[in-house]
Amino acid sequence: MADSKKNPLGAETALYRKYRPRTFDEVVGQEPVVKALAGAIKSGAIAHAYLFAGSRGIGKTSIARIFAREIGTSANDLTEIDAASNRGIDDVREIRESVYSLPFESRYKVYIVDEVHMLTKEAFNALLKTLEEPPAHVTFVLATTDPQKVKPTIRQSNARTIRLEGTFTIRRIGTKNVKNCPALGCPGAKADGWLSIGPKPLARW
Repeated sequence: MADSKKNPLGAETALYRKYRPRTFDEVVGQEPVVKALAGAIKSGAIAHAYLFAGSRGIGKTSIARIFAREIGTSANDLTEIDAASNRGIDDVREIRESVYSLPFESRYKVYIVDEVHMLTKEAFNALLKTLEEPPAHVTFVLATTDPQKVKPTIRQSNARTIRLEGTFTIRRIGTKNVKNCPALGCPGAKADGWLSIGPKPLARW
């Protein structure tokens, strides 16, 4: 009996990592997003910046990571930034300095900036300068749960130059779309369609 309660937090982390999708084929309920991204990759029309909008836990960063892998970006050329905790101008300055170095082993360097709307005004203005004139080998994926706080700033800052060509709204999948449910029940069903937060309530049951 003691073993069943041992390290519930560790079990939660293991479930979260185990069932995260790693290919477009494993992504459930986001067909329009997957189709658009796969089509862009197939045609070679990779934009230098994308905006992924949607509520917490629905797969924005997971899809961003899959996109990076699909365009051939290795782990050494992938950078992830959590703007909720790294939101200052010094954090963005590090990005601006690093984008101009060539990739280690990939065609593209990909920067995933999660909760980009949390950047300070000064930091976001600094990021926009990089988005306006990006190196050809760099692609940004900006993820946010509050796109209305991002888009006005973009419109005020020469949006034609920035070309955020991939503004995707990622939605809840709904329990009817969940397939291949893992052991201990289906995380998507338990979390009302929010797959990446499913293991958290699951671990409490």
